[in-house]
Amino acid sequence: MTLTQLNAFVLVARLGSVKAAATALGVSEPAVSQAIAALRKYLDDPLVIRAGSGMTLTPGGTRLLTIAAQMVSLGAEAESAVRSAKGAAQQLRLVATSTIVEFVASPLADAFTARSSGLIEVSAGVSNTNEMRALVSQRLADVALGPRLDDDRSLDLISEPVLRAKLVVLAATGHRLTGPPAHWPWLVDPTATDPDSDVSRLLRVLGVRESRLSVFQNQTAAWEAAVRGGGAAPAVAHLAVHQLRRRELQTVDLPGMSTETTWFVTTPATDRRSAAAGSLRHFLSTPEAMRLLRAPSAGMPPSRFRPPVYVTIWS
Repeated sequence: MTLTQLNAFVLVARLGSVKAAATALGVSEPAVSQAIAALRKYLDDPLVIRAGSGMTLTPGGTRLLTIAAQMVSLGAEAESAVRSAKGAAQQLRLVATSTIVEFVASPLADAFTARSSGLIEVSAGVSNTNEMRALVSQRLADVALGPRLDDDRSLDLISEPVLRAKLVVLAATGHRLTGPPAHWPWLVDPTATDPDSDVSRLLRVLGVRESRLSVFQNQTAAWEAAVRGGGAAPAVAHLAVHQLRRRELQTVDLPGMSTETTWFVTTPATDRRSAAAGSLRHFLSTPEAMRLLRAPSAGMPPSRFRPPVYVTIWS
């Protein structure tokens, strides 16, 4: 029985499928299946079984989940302790929405790393809401930035608001979108494919079907398509300020629609939170961080977070 096997089991249990666990870990589905199979053989218990379109835990799997989650978390603490003893920089693994990674994660990381005098090394990647909960609760990520994640108390997470923003819909200046919003062509970034995201909820309220969506690799690409008259593009207002000032895009009025959104920082509870995560949480409350969160930045295309491979995507 290994930490890798326990890790795979916990993520399958938390996310409900081998595919979701593989995506969160950045590995193949067969790799996750093999880890689960080895654990089943060792413990002589199915642990998780198919139930309809999802998975359910056996009584043995239910008992194992709590213990396995603790063991995986202790493994992360052990790794951190050894790195610290060798004098290596602390690892801070940040996971966020694709929009946040694209625009603000890089300048935030640069400023935070400078404050730590290089003693903290930051890596980052993109996950949906459900993956974020599992990654942070299992200490495969130290911090999440995006939606609120502490609704499930069993995961022992703490989410705190860091920024209130406005969600708007953009279209090319002078371009008229005809008919009801449900019939418009919608140009979205990967955030819209997360059923728990604000953009996804907005599209559901408007009755937009999946066939009306064009998903781009990032928000900037979606806006560029909107500038060419391709359709409507949801956006966080302050991130699109340059396009609005240049009058490449204009906001589209949607009467009666809620446009408020909030970004939260989520970490494990205080007794399980790494020192680096605590430092970032404090940094996010500073005027410097607030300025960076509000100021749009030309970011890099987001890459899928791979927790076992700590790839730093900035210096």
